[in-house]
Amino acid sequence: MWVQEMSDVLIVDDEPKLARVLSGALEGVASCDVAPDAVTALSKLTTHQPQLVVTDLRMPGMSGMDLLREVRRRAPGCPVILMTAYARAEDAVEALKLGAEDYLIKPFDLDEFRHKVVSLLGNARRAASGVTSYAGLVGQSPAMQDLFELIEKVSPRDATVLILGESGTGKELVAKALHQKSKRSDGPLVEMHCAALPETLLESELFGHEKGSFTGAINRKLGRLETARGGTLFLDEVGELPLPTQVKLLRFLQERSFVRVGGTETINVDARFVCATHRDLAGAVTTGHFRADLFYRLNVFPIRVPPLREREGDIPLLVEHFVARAGRDLSTIDPEALRLMEAYSWPGNVRELENVIERALILADEGRIEAKHLPPEIRSQSPQARTAMPTSLDERELRTIEEALEKAGGNKSRAAEMLGITRRRLYSRLESLQRRLKEPRDGAE
Repeated sequence: MWVQEMSDVLIVDDEPKLARVLSGALEGVASCDVAPDAVTALSKLTTHQPQLVVTDLRMPGMSGMDLLREVRRRAPGCPVILMTAYARAEDAVEALKLGAEDYLIKPFDLDEFRHKVVSLLGNARRAASGVTSYAGLVGQSPAMQDLFELIEKVSPRDATVLILGESGTGKELVAKALHQKSKRSDGPLVEMHCAALPETLLESELFGHEKGSFTGAINRKLGRLETARGGTLFLDEVGELPLPTQVKLLRFLQERSFVRVGGTETINVDARFVCATHRDLAGAVTTGHFRADLFYRLNVFPIRVPPLREREGDIPLLVEHFVARAGRDLSTIDPEALRLMEAYSWPGNVRELENVIERALILADEGRIEAKHLPPEIRSQSPQARTAMPTSLDERELRTIEEALEKAGGNKSRAAEMLGITRRRLYSRLESLQRRLKEPRDGAE
């Protein structure tokens, strides 16, 4: 029998002949299982999770769209391809909004189908071979897997690390992970937020001071550098340091020694140095707000923490993580609410998502988090709130690709990765869609 108990791809279709054709097209690249309807597919999903689901849209009983919703709820990381012989723009948009990887119109080219499946399975296997959490960081997207790999490589070494990223991305969690995975993990992790202290106290907090060194210095005080001996010193928002303090910090990084404020004794400290900033330090060097020599000392091993908008597929994982901390599970979230959160751009990044979940749990009380419990700016992602929707299937597909390109900052490789297709396929679809959409307009009277 050609159906296997454990499979890479689950094909759901009430037409056995088509199911056999599709599984035959994947022979040699993926093992396939078949379900004749959505209910059977969900049953199979509970016994083992395939790496990809390919489902017909119109089936007796539960539709493919409803199956998509359930897969997204039960197995958020599992990609889904929808197939239909009835091309309706509304269905295509709804499928993409619900998180479908693709919407195929029957009959479709089997070679292209095979290529798409291979691409999606590659992404899924990459995520499966990685981890969904790492030293407090949560994510299975390629961007986060790359981040985990960088942390793993540099943690055992004493190299200075510069963590870059927007506010709310979790730079402090990266610093903690670097310490936990280092040979200094038994020592202290000492943190100092440079933007939270007035300029007059920064130097004293960092280097310490002697008794009587300034008004109010009634006792000797050890600075953060000394208390980090044998461990790690993490300076958050290092770009906020005033220039005089930058000079002293540079000397410490060069010589691993310093003098307390008001003191004369040279103090040697063995500590790992990690710092973070949301600012463009290279730009600050150009404007004279940050010393070039200090920047080059800090920029030994830069690590960029990706913003949430670049972490395709991580939002369900993060939502699950935050609701779990409140003693709930992902079923607490209505699929529509989850879809809206996935569509939102999250300018405040993971911190904003965490705050939204905390607020929504309060508003929902012990009930399910629904769209009405989300802030207005997230609810506005609803299709009903959009006023300029494209009218044809081609236009909507083009808009989806353009939105991916916008999210990826114009990077076509990253946009293709978000869409689950190859870069070559992205170019091909863009060219084809633009040509097809142009032709009717050129011939219009």
